[in-house]
Formats: sequence, C-alpha cells, structure tokens
Amino acid sequence: MAGCNTSEVADWLADGARSASLPEEVLAQLCKRLVACGIPLWRVAVFVRTLHPQVTGRRFLWRPEAGVEIGELPFERLDTAEYLDSPVVRLYATSAPMRRRIVEEGEAADFAVLRDLRAQGATDYLASPLLFSDGTVHAVTWATRDRGGFTDEHIAGLEAVVAPLARVAETYALRRTARTLLDTYVGRQAGERILSGQIRRGHTEAIRAAIWLSDMRGFTALADRLSPQALISLLNRYFDCQVPPILEHGGEVLKFMGDGLLAIFPLDLEGNVKPVCDQVLAAADESRRRIGELASATVADGVVDLRCGIALHLGEVLYGNIGGGNRLDFTCIGPAVNLAARLEELAGRLGRSVIVSSDFAAHCALPLTPLGQFALSGFVAPQSAYGLVDEASAFGLQLAQAFTPSDPPPR
Repeated sequence: MAGCNTSEVADWLADGARSASLPEEVLAQLCKRLVACGIPLWRVAVFVRTLHPQVTGRRFLWRPEAGVEIGELPFERLDTAEYLDSPVVRLYATSAPMRRRIVEEGEAADFAVLRDLRAQGATDYLASPLLFSDGTVHAVTWATRDRGGFTDEHIAGLEAVVAPLARVAETYALRRTARTLLDTYVGRQAGERILSGQIRRGHTEAIRAAIWLSDMRGFTALADRLSPQALISLLNRYFDCQVPPILEHGGEVLKFMGDGLLAIFPLDLEGNVKPVCDQVLAAADESRRRIGELASATVADGVVDLRCGIALHLGEVLYGNIGGGNRLDFTCIGPAVNLAARLEELAGRLGRSVIVSSDFAAHCALPLTPLGQFALSGFVAPQSAYGLVDEASAFGLQLAQAFTPSDPPPR
C-alpha cells in the first residue's frame, strides 16, 4: 500500500527528530506523521526504563484526542499483578515483538491491559522492543480501533521506524539519566551548572546566599549502639525531615556529611534578602516539626531524645568546583560557611534546635531572641547569636547568661 511508506518518518528519526525538543514532542510528531502515512493509530505508548532513586521507568502515552501524557512507575509497583501481568514485561524478557488481534476475545484473554483495550474498542495491538546500544530492552506499543486492524503493510511501516525511534529514545534517556544523577548527588542548581560546562577545577563563582548547616545531636553514641542497618534507616528518615522543606522553600542541598547537612538558599537576581530569610526560617520550622514527630516515633526503637541543631547565616560564598585531579566536588566554601559551622556547634552547647547569625537576623520578619555574644573558634571578634522565641531551654538560658548579652536584632 503506497500510503504506508514510512521511510521519510524513519529518516526524520534517524536525523534526530530535530523539529522536536522534548521526548513528548517527538512522540506527538511521530504519531502525526505515521497517521499521515495511512496507519490508523489510536493509542501509542513508549516505555523507557530509567536510572532514578524513586522510579524505575517512564511511560509516554499518545492518543489523538488527548495528546501525550507522561507517567512514572515507582519501584513499589514492580511486584504488583498489574505490572507483572503485562505484555511489556513479557517483551522485556523475550526481546521479541508481540502481535495480538484483540478484536477476537481469546487473543486478549491472558493480559489485563489487552482486555481493557478491547473493551475500549481496540481491534489490534503490536508491542515492539526498543533495543538500546547498552543491551537494555525498552518498548513501544501500537494499538488501533480500525475494524480490519493493522494490515501487513501497516506492520511493516511501524517496524521500519522502531530502530531509529530506539536511537532517539536512548539519546533522551541518557540526557535524563545524566540530569537525574546530578540532581540526586549534587543538587539541581549545581547539576545545571555542571551540565552547562562548569566542570573545570577552580571554576568558582562568588554568590550571596543564606547558609543552612545542620547536625544530629548524639549521633556518635547512636552509631555505637545501633546496628548499621538501623542507623542507615534512622539517617534516611531524619534527612527526610529536612530535605523536602529545604527544596520546597527554594534551597539547594549541597552535601551530606555523615549526620550533617549543608544547604544554601541563593538570593534572587535582584538580591532580595528578606523573602529568602523568611523562606529559610519557614523551612527550619517545618524541619523542627517533622523531627519532633520522628522523635516520638523512634522511641519504640530505642532512640530516645532525637534532636537536631540548625545554624542559619547569610553571607558570600565561593560556589563551584574544588578537588584534586579529575575528582571534583561542587560545593561552597568561605568564611560564611565556617561561621555557620561554628554556630551549629554553639547551638548544641546552648541546647537550641535553631540558631541564627546577626546578619541573618537583621532581615527576619519574625521576632528572635538574643542569646548573647560568643567567642567562636577562628573568629577574632565575638559573634552575636539569636534563637527562636518559642524555644528556651533552661540549659541554654544558663549558658547564655554567662556571656555578654547582644543587642536586639536590627529591624
């Protein structure tokens, strides 16, 4: 059938599908071109397995009336009957195409998704393997509602585009994997800088930011008492109390250091400080609340009095690549980070969960309690510190009274 020649579509894919800039646009344009070739497509789905800490793969689903929808498959669903009872899982295992004329009830009997498609009026179904160059198997499925199903010419036309489609899908999958890994291990903003080419050692930039440095109280004793698995589980739950609030309020987690966490909240292009400080304090308050709930839940596990110290400071940091040879770390350094570290240690001595510097306090809308001026290691001049009004431990007040009181936070 002359109308089913898809060679131009295959050539478009082989050239990188350059008229599309996103994977969903590739699928939408592909389906439009195939329909124009005379193939009566009703539903097309591309399944790409991925490297991600929370999801095992993504599905791009095209239907003419709805366009392209993107879904993700979390790891928790891998053992469900819905997933295991799927033609795509069969295809992963065999790497062989699967054709079912589901207009006939018996052809759809052994897969729930085929029974569902048949109930929606589908008459024919083809699953094709997308073979990536690393040997992994991914999938594309094609379905039609045409009364006669797919003809041999239709099948041949679809098969002609599968290999170039796999190349385009692999390119986008590799880009996404690179971005996901960078987001996971260095943070979104740092990852974007790395992908944009900022990978030379010593390539740094001076930025102003709010600095968050936190630490779990009594971690050394816990590490000595808990089993390794119990300790890792506790740390993961503990960081779950901090990372989401930091990200939700515009922060970037740069580093985990055992039980410690370093994050920054960069100022916007206009340099507006007050909104950033308000967001940081909101994140700290939310983290405090979540850690309190976790502390109540961990008592049954033998973890008593789970607490955290968070130091907040505002200043200039050097943000970029530091390391040796070809092993680099994208992080931030500078006196401002050092002061945050000393304040975090002070928070432990004062029994405070949150402590802020005078530079940070100067831009806070919420009232803060002056804790005094303190001699901190590495700093010549005494440093003023402030705490939250609703947090005043007797131990902390006794210590604070031993130092010269500071002025109230500037307004």
